[in-house]
Amino acid sequence: MPITDLLERNSKLYSDETALVEINPEVTEPQRVTWQEYELIQPTSNTYFRREITWSVFDEKANRVANLLIKKGIKKGQKVAILLMNCLEWLPIYFGVLKSGAVAVPLNFRYTADEIDYCVKLADVDVLFFGEEFIGRIESIAEDLGRERLLFYVGNSCPYFAEDYQASAANCSSVAPKVLVEDDDDAAIYFSSGTTGFPKAILLRHSALMQSAKMEAVHHETTHEDTFLCIPPLYHTGAKMHWFGSLYTGSKAVLLKGNKPKTIFSAVSDELCTIVWLLVPWAQDILASLDSGNLKLEDYHLKQWRLMHIGAQPVPPSLIRHWKQYFPHHKYDTNYGLSESTGPGCIHLGLDHIDKVGAIGLPGYRWKAKIVNEENQPVTQGEVGELCVKGPGVMVEYYHDPKATAETLIDGWLHTGDMARQDEDGFYYLVDRKKDVIISGGENLYPVQIEAFLASNMKIHDVAVIGTPDRRLGEIATAIIQVKEGMSLTEDEVNRYCLKLPRYKRPRRIIFADVPRNATGKIEKPKLRERYGGTRLVEEQSQG
Repeated sequence: MPITDLLERNSKLYSDETALVEINPEVTEPQRVTWQEYELIQPTSNTYFRREITWSVFDEKANRVANLLIKKGIKKGQKVAILLMNCLEWLPIYFGVLKSGAVAVPLNFRYTADEIDYCVKLADVDVLFFGEEFIGRIESIAEDLGRERLLFYVGNSCPYFAEDYQASAANCSSVAPKVLVEDDDDAAIYFSSGTTGFPKAILLRHSALMQSAKMEAVHHETTHEDTFLCIPPLYHTGAKMHWFGSLYTGSKAVLLKGNKPKTIFSAVSDELCTIVWLLVPWAQDILASLDSGNLKLEDYHLKQWRLMHIGAQPVPPSLIRHWKQYFPHHKYDTNYGLSESTGPGCIHLGLDHIDKVGAIGLPGYRWKAKIVNEENQPVTQGEVGELCVKGPGVMVEYYHDPKATAETLIDGWLHTGDMARQDEDGFYYLVDRKKDVIISGGENLYPVQIEAFLASNMKIHDVAVIGTPDRRLGEIATAIIQVKEGMSLTEDEVNRYCLKLPRYKRPRRIIFADVPRNATGKIEKPKLRERYGGTRLVEEQSQG
């Protein structure tokens, strides 16, 4: 069945139960309001600390969006983009798009005006919903976008170049439209993160979304009694598909605006959250705050918190060992996936495999995996090769890019571009991105391995390793190190610490600087290469 059926089921079974809570801790005078009160007073964003909606209101809002789109002439298969910060409106709009039979196209809130324009045109978008944070960016391209597209504004004080979503939707029916939506219908277009180039448009079917929902509930043993804390941006498959576990079980989820340690702990404590998905930087910040005493466990109600899981980037084993010192009762899971696999979970560690921390895990629910060499032949167990996955969450295609699709989808297998190995127990270990491998003096160096080692140094807050040009060796490993606040670290100390590494793996160049990460926690290595003369940048320039 299509993913929209789950929302309609929840509306009937759990009508008056809370579905979504939005918390904004940045306000000066926190107040608590329901969705109905919010609509009556129409405040600007960031006015209220806490808003919530029930499953029945969630479904009604989605129906109004669907009927609005149909009223405007949008037909099955047309594309509708969503450009919003995390908020209560986000998911009802997303599901309204799906209920209308249209294809939802979430956009990264960090996109510049030019990137928005590029992605909207690449995905053949006919309608764009956007929030007040994006007025300036949309206004700069509105004359061009608005010629062929509907622009709906979500917020107060609608700008002149758009239509007020709230006012328009209020006049539409709250009853589900009679549009037949089937498993094999196109459901969504997500964009790749762009860490290795300009974003590609990834087309997914309804069946893939449903697969991810059931898989999330299975992997994390989610029940109707759980409360999921969602912090990462909803435009990304990671946040969305982890929330799908709440959708599948009809359980409450909390959308938190903010990722400071005290903010996270307050939300877990106040809302009695049981499942929390963190990115590596946030977990690092929490541990640093606990170590320094700025954050105290006894100040919060945390006994109900049963699961902490991490995804979106490699996780240093030292981080999890450190975490378990403070939270010995926590179950832990790491999830590997791509937008091309409908988000996280095609490989996952599993709740009972804490002894395998460092691995990304085993094939997930209904997934298969293998490792191949350059000739697309399986490697011997233990050897490094490219990780490939196959399952019901594999994308349909890169939209409008048959060449990239053919290179990535081969005989139903998704070639991930990630280098991995498999141990004697069948667990997969991520080695690095294929494009990030450093070849130094003929030896292959995998930055993730070096990063994991350096992250075990208690003075290091974050670290990234890239290849930089070297006349004799071709390229060398360069470590960009972000030192923990209040601590000092010298290049000599780092070099002495690295004596534990084989000589060829030791960084030859040390740079002390902040490590940039994108909204989903991935290290932005293209930025570092541009800043510090990385070899991939040199190659690109020589080819240009």
